[in-house]
Amino acid sequence: MSGDRKDSGKPKGIATRLAEGGRRLEWTMPVVNPPVWRGSTHLFANDAEREKALGKIGDGQFFYGRHGSPTQWALSEALTEIEPGAAGTVLYPSGVAAIAGALMAVLRPGDVLLVTDNAYDPSRAMATGLLTDFGVEARFFDPMDTDGFAAAICERTRAVLFENPGSLTMEVCDVPALTAIAREHGVISLIDNTWASPIGFPALERGCDIAIMSLTKHVGGHSDLLLGSASAGAKYYPRLKRTAQALGQVVSPDDAALALRGLRTMKVRLEQSTRSALAIAEWLKARPEVAHVLCPPLPGSPGHEIWARDFTGGCGLFTFILEGRTPQHRSRFVDALEHFGIGYSWGGYESLALPFDPESIRTDSPWPPAGWNEGDRLGIRLSIGLEDTNDLIADCEQAFAIMDTE
Repeated sequence: MSGDRKDSGKPKGIATRLAEGGRRLEWTMPVVNPPVWRGSTHLFANDAEREKALGKIGDGQFFYGRHGSPTQWALSEALTEIEPGAAGTVLYPSGVAAIAGALMAVLRPGDVLLVTDNAYDPSRAMATGLLTDFGVEARFFDPMDTDGFAAAICERTRAVLFENPGSLTMEVCDVPALTAIAREHGVISLIDNTWASPIGFPALERGCDIAIMSLTKHVGGHSDLLLGSASAGAKYYPRLKRTAQALGQVVSPDDAALALRGLRTMKVRLEQSTRSALAIAEWLKARPEVAHVLCPPLPGSPGHEIWARDFTGGCGLFTFILEGRTPQHRSRFVDALEHFGIGYSWGGYESLALPFDPESIRTDSPWPPAGWNEGDRLGIRLSIGLEDTNDLIADCEQAFAIMDTE
């Protein structure tokens, strides 16, 4: 464990790191969890201490509330400990803020940013809106075309943003191969790693330079906070921290405390939701109403071979495609669900269903994919929570019956 607590120095498993990360004795004192340190003003015993602190501004140094307190420092340290290869982690008030902050740390006017074509919609909007306003040109690429990736890189390409798998259409790209190509061309690799987290996909070890997460999802786990993070090695962590401070990015200590609480149980929640998702995906695969199940941990699902090679875990988020139905059929199915809420986000303890139509936002990769029937277009994304698996299957079964009732 960190700080003055006993630590044998032996390598620790992920569950131990999740349980112990960030619990320095000077931060927790005699209690298990770091207290919630609320405060904008930090006081100094004398002017000499104030002068001394000026040269040590950073994690673990009281100075001013915007630079954090033990509650935020503990969360940053714990996240760093579960991300192999990370030198540090910067916190942001949302996942989108983390993506924006990380991109702004590495991009300059005139740069080209490559963006995976299956990216989260706010990432696409940021690339074609905010970053364009700052003189950055965004270009989209097909994440499944590994052989053609090098051709997408030009002399102005500064960075590439991956998302693996895509959080709607679930493509699993070959990140180690793609990041190796990027590195050969001097291009910085960033990844939105929210789906698997470092528990399931150690992104820095797989070749990425900066790993981004929406802590709102699996880390929080209870649908009651908004937070984001970006972790990096020694080369890019100082730049992330410097940019975040320049932008005035700071997170609430109350939200940091909630994220720390969620972090301790994240592994067991992910394992349970993954098991349940696999059982439901298998059941859906056999349904006549379903044309395709897009679930990377499911054998036979698109991308499963790369997932099995590169990932050590999954989560409860996957997609299925209705066969030959209309938008009205899909709406009836979703409306009939009793145990699934209708809403955005995912990774909480409750199950969610979200209809989606990615065709209108794809620019460089085909949707529907080649080989699918023309009518196989209507997607439903499920986020599987911690309810009883059999109850969720029964819920989907009764919703299918209602779906086909005119």
